[in-house]
Amino acid sequence: MLKVERNILSVPRMPLTLTPLAGLPLIQAGDDLAKIIAQGLSLNSIMLLDGDILVITSKVVSKAEGRLVKLDQVVPSPRSIELASKTEKDPRLVELILGESKQVLRTRPGVLIVEHRLGFVCANAGIDHSNVCSPGGKEGEWLLLLPENPDLSALSIRQKLEAINGSRIGVMIIDSHGRAWRMGTVGVAIGLSGLPGLVDLRGTEDLFGFRLQITQVGAADELAAAASLIMGQAAEGTPVVHVRGFPYALREACLEEMIRFRDQDLFR
Repeated sequence: MLKVERNILSVPRMPLTLTPLAGLPLIQAGDDLAKIIAQGLSLNSIMLLDGDILVITSKVVSKAEGRLVKLDQVVPSPRSIELASKTEKDPRLVELILGESKQVLRTRPGVLIVEHRLGFVCANAGIDHSNVCSPGGKEGEWLLLLPENPDLSALSIRQKLEAINGSRIGVMIIDSHGRAWRMGTVGVAIGLSGLPGLVDLRGTEDLFGFRLQITQVGAADELAAAASLIMGQAAEGTPVVHVRGFPYALREACLEEMIRFRDQDLFR
């Protein structure tokens, strides 16, 4: 069982600023994303400081890592064909969803909710069609899978940027997910390196001296949601956001600490 560090002291309070990196090129398979981000920081006159964070949409990470799949090359299994009839989805898409999933949790026409192989619950295993173009102008319909290992991707980008700049930073990869108890999608962290996913405030005193009993802050998801507002969901073209003033101390972390244990999950 992963142990979440407790009583993490916040850093001195300063304004929280989120700045989208303008002018980044469209990402292609094989691109050095860290190098492109470093160039984008320079273009936007931003020098990384200790404690800064870069929030990156999963889409550009997946593109750089070549996670595009051509739909007409997918052969659906009998199980995919069966689920496709229940969900009114393309059986080839369902085949890709199953390949990225541990378990199917809910189905109905237009909806296929799964436990992703990385542990979180989402629709369609995070497979996306929006803002996806064919590589090299190749014909056909293409879909984009989530990064193979978002934690490792975040670590790699962070290490390269720290080597270039020399500052101690955090890197987070985010995606848009729905929630079981609320309408609408929000940005959530699916990979992180160098910043906390959870901040455990149990034992911390409130304004009146009461010691908190159960409060754990989903700090990474809170930041992901804020960055997602700036990134947008359509044609904004801002896949990377620079963050300064994150109110908690940076530390090593990974997605696992944010996944609720199955025996504590009341929605499954």
